[in-house]
Amino acid sequence: MRIAVAGATGNIGALTVAALERDGHEVVRISRSLGVDLATGDGLDDALAGAEAVVDAINAPAAGPEETVAFFGATTRNLLAAEERAGVRHHVLLSIVGIHRVEGNAHYAGKREQERLVAAGPVPWTIVPVTQFHDFAEMVAGWTEQDGVATIAPLLVQPIAPAEVAGVLAELATGEPRGRYADVAGPEPQDLVDMARRTHEARGRTVRLVPTWSGIFGPAMAGDVLLPGEGARIAPTTFDDWLAGQR
Repeated sequence: MRIAVAGATGNIGALTVAALERDGHEVVRISRSLGVDLATGDGLDDALAGAEAVVDAINAPAAGPEETVAFFGATTRNLLAAEERAGVRHHVLLSIVGIHRVEGNAHYAGKREQERLVAAGPVPWTIVPVTQFHDFAEMVAGWTEQDGVATIAPLLVQPIAPAEVAGVLAELATGEPRGRYADVAGPEPQDLVDMARRTHEARGRTVRLVPTWSGIFGPAMAGDVLLPGEGARIAPTTFDDWLAGQR
């Protein structure tokens, strides 16, 4: 198949490209750095010519709720319109578990808008909600780290290996549209503070972690809000497995 991947130079996008190419598919990489601008639509029609499916794995720059919703809205509208013109028959969207249970998070607001447009759009679709990645805790701590101290929310998550997310996206893109797909998650719940501590230890770093709900992740995200629901698809790689490869 000829399959386009939006966000092809990002973490999940690049892994999805690799997974599709390993299976013998022709992959079109969509990225602003490669001359295709989703925000304006420039280059999209040429990129999607002959494509049978599109995987949307784009990310948004850090911004407030209005800007993030506007960004995801514009890119999704442009992508869907170009897909309709090209006769694309399957749009696969990477989304996040729990976004409909959390208010006040700018990125989640943008992802909800993205899901809304895809579900109401002209192209048959599959939405794939996934949990956070194994390196998420380290990344979050890095946002606030200063002088060896970082604040971090005590979130309960069920982290997954990015390569396994990419494998699911590649698999679904080659099949029929499924609507809203099952939650996709790693095998075990983890505490984000403990994940950050253990990741820093594996890297040989000492960072004092201060648990708090005062950052961008508030108490609305506490408890099981970010955990997968019933009937979830569980990927095999544990956080411990991933961590062992970081040492």
